[in-house]
Amino acid sequence: MLGFFSARQIGLDDPLRLRRVECTRRVLSLELNKDRDVERIHGSGINTLDIEPVEGRYMLSGGSDGVIVLYDLENLSRKPSYTCKALCSVGRSHPDVHKFSVETVQWYPHDTGMFTSSSFDKTLKIWDTNTLQPADVFHFEGTVYTHHMSPVATKHCLIAVGTRSPKVQLCDLKSGSCSHILQGHRQEVLAVSWSPRHEYILATASADSRVKLWDVRRASGCLSTFDQHNGEKSKASSEAANTAHNGRVNGLCYTNDGLHLLTIGTDDRMRLWNSSTGENTLVNYGKVCNESRKGVKFTVSCGCNPEFAFVPYGSTIAVYAVFTGELITMLRGHYSTVDCCVFQPNFQELYSGSKDCNILAWIPALREPLPDDISEKSQPQQHLNPAYEDAWSSSDDEG
Repeated sequence: MLGFFSARQIGLDDPLRLRRVECTRRVLSLELNKDRDVERIHGSGINTLDIEPVEGRYMLSGGSDGVIVLYDLENLSRKPSYTCKALCSVGRSHPDVHKFSVETVQWYPHDTGMFTSSSFDKTLKIWDTNTLQPADVFHFEGTVYTHHMSPVATKHCLIAVGTRSPKVQLCDLKSGSCSHILQGHRQEVLAVSWSPRHEYILATASADSRVKLWDVRRASGCLSTFDQHNGEKSKASSEAANTAHNGRVNGLCYTNDGLHLLTIGTDDRMRLWNSSTGENTLVNYGKVCNESRKGVKFTVSCGCNPEFAFVPYGSTIAVYAVFTGELITMLRGHYSTVDCCVFQPNFQELYSGSKDCNILAWIPALREPLPDDISEKSQPQQHLNPAYEDAWSSSDDEG
């Protein structure tokens, strides 16, 4: 570390290099934290998690029981072992609770005073965090699988919604109505994601094996439909043209710079795409086990070099290097299928939710203490905690 400081001081290194190296080291050392629990509130599986980007302190969870819980992740007790407490919840007795499974929760990107939730009960609800009352409710004809608000939009307040219908709905928070519809998919839309780079660019994934990119300002069709073969598919192939996967596409995630897009499908494959050209980068991640019939919530790291993807993989979480496809590690701790995970970029922490009703915290391991000099180890005082050793000297000792 001293080498990084000196290289930065004399101008040899980028000032952010030390930060990237330390963030990467912390992600590579993620382990199940035995001293931190997340209070167990849900009575059934946890489908979705979201940490607000303003402070990185409050987390939402949504479950198969229709319940939504708001947690405070900060250690207010200042003790080494503590439990992240639930501040409040929209429980089964709440008059406005979702009737069926909550599939997606998301904080309003610019303010913790509002959050959104969507459910199999065919509704999208806009919640006032302070009163826990819905400020608005959008109703749909079919099951709602997913929704997403742009993290960077300043000129629009559109929420993209994927439902059992092949049409992507865009709901406007300002007007309180569905502003327009994107048509092009042939089956239900299982995942949607706004670009973190361009506020009008939206990616959608469907059970029709396709991933489409849209500019929502354009009245015409989509910008592009991703093709896993980059236009070089042989005519003898039986696969449909312009498919991103050979199965349902049920997961989307942009890299933080918005330059690439990760997709996962029920063909047990994950693919990395150039988001501007729509080109398949052909990174091979091997088999990425995915048996979900609905959307899968996976995430990527932030501020690392290289960046990492955290993907639910059965009862574990697989950690991949995004640009090489290398499987770095498998995080094991859940007893049942993992459905979602979310990354906390300020402290390089990961939280995961599972059908076992638990939310687990994965925290960077502490640095191993540097070994002392061999001669010091041989001294009988080695068992003493250094904090209790007398570091003072007196003139008598010196004489």
